[in-house]
Amino acid sequence: MNKKVANIICFGLPLPMLVISLFIGSSGQVNAIDYITLLYKKIMDGNLNTDEIARYQMISNILLNVRMPRILLTFLVGAALSTSGAVLQGIFRNPLVDSYILGISSGAAFGASLAILYSLSFVNAYAFVAGSLAVILTYSIAGSNKQTSTVSIILSGMIISGVFMALLTAVQYISNPYKLQAIVQWAMGNLHATSWVELKQAFLPIIITITIVYLYRWRINLLALGDEAAKSVGVNPTFDKLILITCATLMTTTTVAVAGIISFYGLFLPHIVRMLLGSDNSKSIPGNIFLGGSFLLLIDNLSRALFVFEVPIGIFTTILGGAFFVFLMRKNKLNWN
Repeated sequence: MNKKVANIICFGLPLPMLVISLFIGSSGQVNAIDYITLLYKKIMDGNLNTDEIARYQMISNILLNVRMPRILLTFLVGAALSTSGAVLQGIFRNPLVDSYILGISSGAAFGASLAILYSLSFVNAYAFVAGSLAVILTYSIAGSNKQTSTVSIILSGMIISGVFMALLTAVQYISNPYKLQAIVQWAMGNLHATSWVELKQAFLPIIITITIVYLYRWRINLLALGDEAAKSVGVNPTFDKLILITCATLMTTTTVAVAGIISFYGLFLPHIVRMLLGSDNSKSIPGNIFLGGSFLLLIDNLSRALFVFEVPIGIFTTILGGAFFVFLMRKNKLNWN
């Protein structure tokens, strides 16, 4: 693909997508032209009649208090999942690695479900602790024979993911019907109940960790060459991996705490970015941040607009992720360039 077109797709899409998303939804009360006309009239002369004032206030309330926090949180969640997937794939030098495969998402989901079950505060903290525990267990099992290969890490992650999913099912089993409904809807990956509260909870952890990863982006190229090559140029691979894995874990657990499990997104989106921008992480990490947020926003718009009822976004990402990898396998393009 032409480099200019690829840059436009990755970096020029976010702003238009954010604006367009404000006027996409099931409510027939929000019309972009109508709102712009009322806003222009209010700014220019302020002479709105009673009906126009009521309609302007209603549309403003829908846009600012219902859609705006959801749109911003969706963008942050997409950016975080895509970036964490790119980081993990770069560190482990395997295109099939993501936070779900390593057990981070399942562990975080278990921790968050416990917090929901017992009505505990700081759901994000419980999700982070359980997600971190999943990473530690995955590493411990994979490195039990003193040789930590990529295959053993992936297999260990799948085992740990299965165990935590079983624990999540146990939590659902002992929940009362009201808590069960909340946990099941949340676990599917859902953003329909987003408010400014969830956005405030997720904003700082995601922004801080994405900033750290952005600053470390060139080091991921060195880590992808292997520990010995990284050491030869003065990089401490153990320390850098610890920083980057901690950031990927915090990004993932934060998204799980506020949006549930959005499967496969961190697995297939980094592939799309690499197809557009190449495998150089100094370029692909910013691409994952911006295209990751924009693409999940596009999926969320489809989930809100395609049907009269809202489809959980996790269902869309699972279907898209599965279809994408079937396409890659059929075309023999599933490699690590």
